[in-house]
Amino acid sequence: MNITMYKVQAEEDFNKARNKALLSHIQHFINTDQDRLLSFSDVKDILKPKNQVYLGMQTVPIDRIVGSEGRYRDFTKFFLPKANHLKTRWQRVDEAALQDIILPAIQLYEIGGVYFVRDGNHRVSVARSQGIEMIDAEVTSLSSEISIDPNITTEQLKEAVIALEKKIFYEKTDFGKLTGCGDLNFTMPGRYDVIYNHILVHKYYMNQGIEKEISFSDALVSWYKEVYSPIIKIIQDEWLTLNFPGRSPSDLYVWIVKHWDFLKRKYGVYSLSDAAKDFSVKYGQKQGPFFRFLAMLAGRIGRLFSKKKN
Repeated sequence: MNITMYKVQAEEDFNKARNKALLSHIQHFINTDQDRLLSFSDVKDILKPKNQVYLGMQTVPIDRIVGSEGRYRDFTKFFLPKANHLKTRWQRVDEAALQDIILPAIQLYEIGGVYFVRDGNHRVSVARSQGIEMIDAEVTSLSSEISIDPNITTEQLKEAVIALEKKIFYEKTDFGKLTGCGDLNFTMPGRYDVIYNHILVHKYYMNQGIEKEISFSDALVSWYKEVYSPIIKIIQDEWLTLNFPGRSPSDLYVWIVKHWDFLKRKYGVYSLSDAAKDFSVKYGQKQGPFFRFLAMLAGRIGRLFSKKKN
């Protein structure tokens, strides 16, 4: 096969790969996450690895390469090229492969048992299109307590991390047993550490002027009754979650506490209820007049029933 024939074959290979990418886009039109290559930066932000180790040269299964450091927008989940501007470089790599020319090893990050391309996205794309199952790579491994399924989406990974954080927090603090609360739920990772620190701060203030130090468990129960629950009640009474679709009352608790602290620093004395409403007005989703009327009416009815119970 001469050079011209290699070029023709490489162009045909690219066109096939592009057509498969277009078909994949159509198939996943409703759920685009299923066709999206993972961003290494996003995964690092979710998992927050504490250290990394250089592993050197390894032979890696191509189907466990699930993302990229910088080119995750250019390829589908299966490394099919998504745009024609990739054609020239893609075809050069394909031509080299057709001629059995050995190219430099790709560079990968490993985390949670899967891999992300640091350098060599086109080589991975061409290799997958040719049905190659293993590829030589220079690997750097990052620590992770989560094992990642190659088919996982970013949102599913986030949910898995949150579930692990909740499990660790509940076991470490006996939160469920001490409070009877099982719905301390968040939509973003890292929030259980925030709650743990809130309890420690509450414990610090409780211990002021007392000879015998208060236990963490007692501080947790006090924080839950005196701090967390009153804020959640305001959130529920005012139906504030309606202004933050997809967010939980616990999410709003963290944000409102931070906003309340900001307002107190700026204006001095500031009521918690006013801080919650101010946060909702400034950062909540803007709703139409009818929706706001319904929310206000629901809030008033909720407070009326609350007064009758008391």
